Amino acid sequence: MTGANGAGKTNLLESLHVGTQGFSPRTRADAQLVRIGATGARIALGGAADGRRLELEVTLQQQAGKRAKLNGAPLRSAEQLRAEVATLVFTPDRLAVVKGGPAARRAYFDRALARLLPVRATLPVEYAAAVGQRNAALRRAAGGFSSREAIAPWTEQVATLGAQLVAARCETIALLEQAFATRAEELGLTGCALDYEGEPPDVAALEARLERDLERSTTGLGPHLDDVIVRSGGRELRSLGSQGEQRLAVLSLLLAEAEVLADRRGVAPLVLLDDVLSELDAGRRRALAERIARAGQTIVTATGAEALPLEPAQLLEVTRDEWSTVRVAG
Repeated sequence: MTGANGAGKTNLLESLHVGTQGFSPRTRADAQLVRIGATGARIALGGAADGRRLELEVTLQQQAGKRAKLNGAPLRSAEQLRAEVATLVFTPDRLAVVKGGPAARRAYFDRALARLLPVRATLPVEYAAAVGQRNAALRRAAGGFSSREAIAPWTEQVATLGAQLVAARCETIALLEQAFATRAEELGLTGCALDYEGEPPDVAALEARLERDLERSTTGLGPHLDDVIVRSGGRELRSLGSQGEQRLAVLSLLLAEAEVLADRRGVAPLVLLDDVLSELDAGRRRALAERIARAGQTIVTATGAEALPLEPAQLLEVTRDEWSTVRVAG
């Protein structure tokens, strides 16, 4: 997909993500997805997955909220679309997965966990809820409004769910690490590895630090504080990698997950790559193009067709008319 800067390429990619996943990769505020001055928006997509025809529809209304349909049938929530179609997206702000703080990496790998291990997809939310309840119990006890005994049930919940979450995260990393290293090697980033930094919490360890947790009214131990270290050649890329290396690492993670998802589900995910070519040299652009040519459907944006190293299966040109309407030709 090509077009001048500001033509609307990113908007179209965002609409594909909303239409297949039920939410935007850019914002959680649905009101920001509706054009200024409009009262609503609608995305309708048609396609096929595993030989089945799919019709997806997401509508957003300022007063009625967000609704989704799958093959004409209403869904309880738009996020249920994720069970039907897996979509992975690269945008320039995804560099935060490597260069940002631990919270960005935890969120990224928890999303990967949900896609790769769907039966354990709710673990991060359940664990976060248990930590929230324990923190509330800590505040009540510290303020003299309840006893310390009221903290114990939530300590057990945090320990149980925390251990399960650590195990699920480690399994997710184990599924990704070989493909990540291989895809990174193809892009010229050698010796890549993923290391989980954290231990499963247990009741004894949580109770041992109870006094400190009471002072701070927060749980100071558990996977909500853990990190995933992204390395290349033994170097931690967050602090010792260049921005180019960080970009390649994020792209390699996405390609690795796409490969693992295709193997586990039998259907390749939809991959959206926004402005991924602008900072890659000619050799890496070709390596990337050859890789995605062997994968499932991938949509790549660029300002001009000359940035594409291989002939695309379909070339779309995005323009914006005088009424600020995005138009697609091709």
